[in-house]
Amino acid sequence: MAAAELRWHEARVDGESVSYAAAGSGRTVVFLHGWGLTHRTYVRALEHLADRGVRVLAPALPGLGGTPELPMEQRSLPGYAHWLGRFLDAVGVAGPVTLVGHSFGGGVAAQAAHDLPGRVEGLTLVNSVGGAAWSDGPAGVRPIADRPLWYWGAAATGDALSVRPSAAGLAAVAVDALRNVVRSPGAFWRTAHLARTADLTSELDELAARGLPVTLLWGRGDTVIPRASFESLRARLHHAVVVTVPGHHGWLIDDPARFGDAMAGVLATTGVTAAETA
Repeated sequence: MAAAELRWHEARVDGESVSYAAAGSGRTVVFLHGWGLTHRTYVRALEHLADRGVRVLAPALPGLGGTPELPMEQRSLPGYAHWLGRFLDAVGVAGPVTLVGHSFGGGVAAQAAHDLPGRVEGLTLVNSVGGAAWSDGPAGVRPIADRPLWYWGAAATGDALSVRPSAAGLAAVAVDALRNVVRSPGAFWRTAHLARTADLTSELDELAARGLPVTLLWGRGDTVIPRASFESLRARLHHAVVVTVPGHHGWLIDDPARFGDAMAGVLATTGVTAAETA
């Protein structure tokens, strides 16, 4: 049972109110949530993370969780990355942070690590978008943008049906996704497009060249993010630590204690030689 308790706060970013969660003390870890969800979906996971001796901050990303969508010209991963920098300014975080991003949040985290190098000291990508590769078998590896929408939907449905989520995990996902659709259906689908087409291969190459400590933390049963995309991430981040765990795309929501334990290992070994645990 996690002992840390999240507290909810409001910050002003670009003149707009942004909800964020905070818990714990120590080095600052900023967690970025996945597409269609909010920071509130991950309450138990964030509390277990804070229990590992870090200060956790988790904002609701623009267009989701009640945070207003970015202006049209900023609706891109670089736009989200620079918004994150302004969020850190708003909450008084001047020093470098460790970024942890799940799914779409991983794409934002990777872009922010690339675009805001002085503000990021470590990066953990949890079943993240950005590898930009997809394979449907005989046709070989293809760009992720070529993956049909129906294929994404089928993968997401299969991923959900292949596990037996707890009532709490299922309720968190369903309630937050529904709220996002009701609040701003346009933003909901625009962020989906960003997640679906994210190609961060050049940014990942640069992060590898800089030697930024990066960990790929992966539920190895994921079918939402194609295996080819994961392999692309690993190939680009050739010095990354790779940690695989049982579970599917949203494993950390339903198994928060495992997430906390995995992150304890990640935080303790940031910057070590790449390794993989089974």
